[in-house]
Amino acid sequence: MSVVDVPADLASSAQARRNEPGTDRRRRPLSSRVYLPALAVAAVAAALVGFGLSRHFGGASFSNSMSRLRVTVIGPACLLFIGVFLVVERVRPAQRRSLIARGHRQDFLFAILNATLVVPLVTALSLSFSEVARAALPWIVLPRSGAVPRWAATAVIFVAMDWCNWFVHLANHRLRVLWRFHELHHSQEDMSVLTVFRTHPFIHVSYLFALVPAIVLLANGAMSTAFLVVYALVVAFAHSNTNLGFGPLDRIFVSPNFHRIHHKLDGPQDVNLGFALTIWDQLFHRAVFATDETIRTDTGLPGRPLIVEQSDVRPRHLAVFAAQLVAPFRPMNDADPQEAAGRGIAQDRGVA
Repeated sequence: MSVVDVPADLASSAQARRNEPGTDRRRRPLSSRVYLPALAVAAVAAALVGFGLSRHFGGASFSNSMSRLRVTVIGPACLLFIGVFLVVERVRPAQRRSLIARGHRQDFLFAILNATLVVPLVTALSLSFSEVARAALPWIVLPRSGAVPRWAATAVIFVAMDWCNWFVHLANHRLRVLWRFHELHHSQEDMSVLTVFRTHPFIHVSYLFALVPAIVLLANGAMSTAFLVVYALVVAFAHSNTNLGFGPLDRIFVSPNFHRIHHKLDGPQDVNLGFALTIWDQLFHRAVFATDETIRTDTGLPGRPLIVEQSDVRPRHLAVFAAQLVAPFRPMNDADPQEAAGRGIAQDRGVA
């Protein structure tokens, strides 16, 4: 995936031209002021939610669904295990970091965003997508079959859902419009279990595809809240700053050492795309297994094409937070001169 970077001198020249007398920003075409494909993703989200609301989400209870998702994302079990993972990061770290590094504080802001705004958004998107699928393709839902045990259908849903997540993850790296949202997740230079929350709200539009197996087998099986909590914890643990692998089971399950390679600063980031299972990466020849070198590798985006909390002497968490959320909508040929100038500056990683 190639990401367009704007050198600082070019960005400064562009800024100077915009400030010349007689330059009317209102005459600039919309495509030069905003990245239209990113707006299209936001429009799709709005249209989906609007359709769902008009159909009352197909009779599904929005409040119950939102409560279930909130338990999955930030329920007591999740918070307890995240706390345990944070302790393990201190005991057996992949990289030494200060107790509360800049990246940890920034990811905490994204955790708050997920708990307050993203959970309702994802709930509305999920219910709306399911209703659209059932309304447009009613045959997609298989009838109840007594020949298929419910546990077997649930197992199929899990495996198929994990493959869908893998496929969408690959698309996030290959399609520029999706990468503009996904690069935020890869910008973390202080990896921790909290990095699982470092996602743009609209990236969840692409992951709606992972709901298809559940929609197809809805009458035959369903993943319980407890199962979804375990799945979420596995994904969170994979992002932790821990020097931990699963030994022979690394050939099946994603470990922190395996997933860290996906966030590697100086290597291809379209490898080790699995969420819970490594089998998809192996099947499609994208598996890179951990070595002593990769375990302690630096993480982040080469050249810092996205402003990050480590870019300046001061972290400026709230300003950076806002800039990171707006970044996907900025035009490809436009960049803030200060941000562009900071992209090539080598900063000490792990600064407090």
